[in-house]
Amino acid sequence: MNAPRSSGYFRGGLPYNRLGHGPRPLVVFQGLAFENKPQPGLATSMYRFLGEDYTVFTVLRRPGLPQGYTLQDMADDYAAMIRAEFGGPVDVIGISTGGSIAQHFAADHPDLVRRLVIHSSAHRLSDPARAMQLEVAQLAGQRRWREAWVVLLRFMLGTGPLARGQAALAATLLSLSKPADPSDLVITVLAEDQFSFQDQLARIAAPTLVVAGNRDPFYTPALFQETAAGIPNARLILYPGMGHPASGKQFQQDVLAFLREDREC
Repeated sequence: MNAPRSSGYFRGGLPYNRLGHGPRPLVVFQGLAFENKPQPGLATSMYRFLGEDYTVFTVLRRPGLPQGYTLQDMADDYAAMIRAEFGGPVDVIGISTGGSIAQHFAADHPDLVRRLVIHSSAHRLSDPARAMQLEVAQLAGQRRWREAWVVLLRFMLGTGPLARGQAALAATLLSLSKPADPSDLVITVLAEDQFSFQDQLARIAAPTLVVAGNRDPFYTPALFQETAAGIPNARLILYPGMGHPASGKQFQQDVLAFLREDREC
């Protein structure tokens, strides 16, 4: 492929941010976003530790998703992009909603994934997380962006006075940049609301690491355990006391060690 810019759109329309200068490509399926466009920031900086081994592409779904689009459809878009841009299997990290899509991707396109990291994601959302996301989508559909951010951030941060204040401030700042169209968020939430992959996990053939915090508000420890148990060549690492998404030095060491396992370093 031609050397891509630090951010932009692949030929298939999927927005990306690029970081690192390693010799191998790694594709991150990003989590839920209010708008499908290049998103520098947390999703990119979180994976900076991979930049010596990899050139990392954090990739969202294409903008303007049609009504009724499913996570499987989104996985097929990722597959078409990886075939066109990289021509063969790559290491994949799927974070949160991106992890849901990555499960479809790995099951349906085994020739395109070398090793898979399911990062703070599982075979389905918890019931409270599903209800929260539907509320966020409803508010976004009404273009009540600040309220949508408040609901999402309070769910992530908690309901204590300090957390409520942090959520309110962050929501105000985030809502200053309003998406032109709420459909990217709404359609993705509706697709993930239908996602339930436990009976399909055995189709994932790639070596897989499920890595998460045991206090993740979107998923229970049992859901993480079921996900790892259902994939034939998977292991689970749960970090005590950690929320969503898993991060930190030990997380970085564990992910890098897993990705390096069958390579000469």
